[in-house]
Amino acid sequence: MKLVFATNNQNKMKELQLLLGEKVELLSLADINCNEEIPEDYETLEENATQKAEYIYKKYNVNCFADDTGLEIKSLNGEPGVYSARYAGEDKDATANMKKALEKLEGEKDRSARFRTVISLFLNDNEYQFEGIVNGNILDSQRGKDGFGYDPIFEPEGYSVSFAEMEVSEKNRISHRGLAVQKLVQFLLEYNA
Repeated sequence: MKLVFATNNQNKMKELQLLLGEKVELLSLADINCNEEIPEDYETLEENATQKAEYIYKKYNVNCFADDTGLEIKSLNGEPGVYSARYAGEDKDATANMKKALEKLEGEKDRSARFRTVISLFLNDNEYQFEGIVNGNILDSQRGKDGFGYDPIFEPEGYSVSFAEMEVSEKNRISHRGLAVQKLVQFLLEYNA
């Protein structure tokens, strides 16, 4: 089975290919010669994931999936949410995004937050969605050098380290994306059985 992952992130590609094993051949956008900017202009993670996957499915006539992820901070009414990547501006600067979140949380006692990933899979004219959520808290300052995005300021529930201080394998096991991907992988392995 061939399946397109609507991403150009090679780290995500490698991680997923390992999880899927030999039963599924994963292709990137580059593999199908898709170089255009994929639209992502809805207000929810579910709609954005669907929009991206459906765009590739219809335009290239291939089974595919796409994901969208957001950090939802309780005391900021769920911000930055669907705007997580461009919270501090269109240049998608992770450091500026974290700075803005920390400034908005200054003096706030409730620092609870959650990361949420939604994967939309278009497979043989049907759509399936998978969600992964990890709860935690926003730290007072950045900690750790690994990871990306908001990882240095997010401490998952039950841990005393930020995502950026964790071993990658440990983070992938408990993270929002990891949980959503596990559901996707399980579905595909059963679908192919």
